[in-house]
Amino acid sequence: MAKKKKGGLFRFIKILLVLVLLALAGFVAYYAVYPDVSKLKRVNPKKTSFVEYREREWKRKGKRVVIQKKWVPLARISPYLVKAVLIAEDDKFWYHEGFDFDAIQKAIEKDLKAGTFKFGGSTVSQQLAKNLYLSPSKNPLRKIEEAIITWRIEKTLSKRRILELYLNVVEWGEGIFGIEAASLRYYDKPAEALSAEEASRLAAVLPNPLRYKVKGGLPYVEKRASLIYAIMVKRGIVIPAYDELNTPLENEESPHPTPSDVAPADEDEPTSGPDKPNSP
Repeated sequence: MAKKKKGGLFRFIKILLVLVLLALAGFVAYYAVYPDVSKLKRVNPKKTSFVEYREREWKRKGKRVVIQKKWVPLARISPYLVKAVLIAEDDKFWYHEGFDFDAIQKAIEKDLKAGTFKFGGSTVSQQLAKNLYLSPSKNPLRKIEEAIITWRIEKTLSKRRILELYLNVVEWGEGIFGIEAASLRYYDKPAEALSAEEASRLAAVLPNPLRYKVKGGLPYVEKRASLIYAIMVKRGIVIPAYDELNTPLENEESPHPTPSDVAPADEDEPTSGPDKPNSP
């Protein structure tokens, strides 16, 4: 009788395992074709999944927030801003295929040491996938969705288009989405007119623009902005006292990437839960 029960248990586990694998295969197959990222080549997204998430959050809290956003082509965004964001968020952007495996490994090692499950090390492409189609949840299934969509985005869109989309949808404060709206809100000027210092401050708050304000004078923002600006000077992007000189965006695509000296955001910043906007 005991042997019969044991055999039945093994059969049950085997059937359960097969069902789980079939469900996972179906899950992967679904996100291999949905959403249709190819339309992003020519169509700008009207409302992202992340904006919808924020709207539900505001409704739940009884808040009325007017969304500020204004699309701007990449050619009309200050090269300083583009380079500051890449230094702060994804220094290997031009060279990877959607994933920075060194950063991911470090993030996983940190999670294991802390006994948490946050991952981290997200690239601009991963953050774009999350903003456009997903939620801020950090559960494993959501990370698999993000990985599949990121891979498809990288295979379908040019790097410049990925960057243009990201800079136009990323959150820069409560109700503020995209660099043009952020530039007008914080500096009363279009994104193409941002200086190197202004760009550094805007890039510095990206890990959590609801907690860290562009003009709040917080030590974290001041320190991070100073590091980003210093790296731009070190790389020759900024010539001190001659900030009005623009360097072509294409200069970022040099054959030899230089690792960023900016510490990952979560090394200096307290974590803030699942609705932390632009973090991995």
